[in-house]
Amino acid sequence: MTLYHLLDHADMDDPLMVVALDAWVDAGSAATSAATLLAANADLIAGIDTDSLYDYRSRRPTLRIDDGRPTSLEWPQLSVVHRRFTSRDVLVLTGPEPDYRWQELSGELVMLAQDLGVSEWLTLGAIPAAVPHTRPVPVLGIESRSGLLRGGVKPGPQGSMQVPAAAVSVVDMAVAESGLPTLGYFAQVPHYVSGEYPAAAVALIRAVERHIGEAVTTAVLELEARTIAARLDVAAAADDSTKSYVRRLEEMVDEARLPSGDELIGEIERFLRERGTEDSGPIH
Repeated sequence: MTLYHLLDHADMDDPLMVVALDAWVDAGSAATSAATLLAANADLIAGIDTDSLYDYRSRRPTLRIDDGRPTSLEWPQLSVVHRRFTSRDVLVLTGPEPDYRWQELSGELVMLAQDLGVSEWLTLGAIPAAVPHTRPVPVLGIESRSGLLRGGVKPGPQGSMQVPAAAVSVVDMAVAESGLPTLGYFAQVPHYVSGEYPAAAVALIRAVERHIGEAVTTAVLELEARTIAARLDVAAAADDSTKSYVRRLEEMVDEARLPSGDELIGEIERFLRERGTEDSGPIH
């Protein structure tokens, strides 16, 4: 028995699958926010058996109570929806990162892609990085072979590094090994930011736009991004060490020498040391 079930759906021509899960590679909720926007007014075409994938003690369903009476439960969901753009059919898979059965799910998603005739697999992500909020959001790419990334996005980061894997990475590798062209766009989110970071979601939408040759309305996200940027400006200006740190990051961006690998980690560690242990948390 498969983990997914297909519903009746319209015929599609070489659809693109876009995937985003709310794992650690969803900094600022940027990837899932972008995927949610892409899925607006889309049609549900596949559901996934989430009961065997989640630990409900860590991802508890939401209970609604009206006038002392329990009325509904909202469970974590993984689903695939279909949206027809002018130039291309796009499928969107998004939801919470599963707790269990990553390898099995990866194999099932490969079969789902084959059932749906998916021609390209695109993952969206966002990672904490030593970048300033005062500059455009950098976007890095991954690809299963050269030439898949578009819009001038380069593979990165350069060099070798080891990081904890996310479920989307496990899925990406399984999909790529099946022979399906697989790529991803990953926004870099200032590591000192807490909460949502819509500027990164907009950057990911722009990457998808360039990839499919289609415009997507982002007016609400852009307004939220400006509001949060103004708030960050005020918070950074109120703390001398943060202000100095942001200025240093700005200089690195302006000189086209963003840190990567060990340098990135070193910048973050230096920032935390300079702020001190008492106020080393993120700014809002």
